[in-house]
Amino acid sequence: MTEEEYLCFVQPYEDALKNIRVRVDVLNQDYRRKYQNYPIHHIQHRIKQKESIENKLLKNGYEVSTDSARNYLTDIAGIRVICFFVRDIYAIVDLLKKQTDIVIIKECDYIAAPKPNGYRSYHIVFGVPVYHTDGMEYYPVEIQLRTMSMDLWASMEHRICYKGKQDCKAEKAFRAYAVALKDMEKAMEEFL
Repeated sequence: MTEEEYLCFVQPYEDALKNIRVRVDVLNQDYRRKYQNYPIHHIQHRIKQKESIENKLLKNGYEVSTDSARNYLTDIAGIRVICFFVRDIYAIVDLLKKQTDIVIIKECDYIAAPKPNGYRSYHIVFGVPVYHTDGMEYYPVEIQLRTMSMDLWASMEHRICYKGKQDCKAEKAFRAYAVALKDMEKAMEEFL
């Protein structure tokens, strides 16, 4: 995939990402107006870099091309929504699911069922409509929703036990940290 092909290929994904970012921001502001509270601490976003797309395609045994990326990858556009509490995550997910012009492609609740290493997060891939001069097409945008403590844990685990590394010496400790952070979150939520 040339740089020019990549830039042309990701443009509609950037448009879909902008679309979903605005929706999440509007929901957060509306929530704040109605309940004098806001569920989202901050939002991060990214478009997967060319090399990252190519590496993921190769790793999964696919041809490196824009067609393969379009057909097999659902995380080219990504947004991470960092919330205060778990109940905020579920509130945002419920509000997004009520929007009738986006479709759910894939959903994984790693809060209800954490990964064996302790990872907790809510992942949902939406098909987001992007309108062009010649019509409309849906593009996937992956949304990861985490609390601040989940984000801390995931960031530190990624830094110390970099993904792809086998046999991270701190793995057992990270499982214990995940439980401790979950307990801390629950205790803090009781103050509300």
